[in-house]
Amino acid sequence: MPQPNDLKLDHIANLARLSLTAEEKERFGRQLGDMLDYVALLNEVDVEGVEPTAHAFPVVNVWAQDVPEPGLSVEDALRNAPERRDNMFVVPKVVE
Repeated sequence: MPQPNDLKLDHIANLARLSLTAEEKERFGRQLGDMLDYVALLNEVDVEGVEPTAHAFPVVNVWAQDVPEPGLSVEDALRNAPERRDNMFVVPKVVE
């Protein structure tokens, strides 16, 4: 298992904007080391002859047919608008 010093926990914590105590560094270092050990175990698995897959099950097109249908009327679309002007929503200005 990599030692916490090998994992550069201070650098990782800095990237994550975390301030860790010495106790947390020790605990998280151990946990991160355990995860890396598990990944190393996965690297030992013999996958010879196993085809790469992107999904466990076949993926089929689940989209509905693209059939034009009537949309909402302007009145229905703006029914709950807190404020509207010229058939448009009025929103606060966000760009100077």
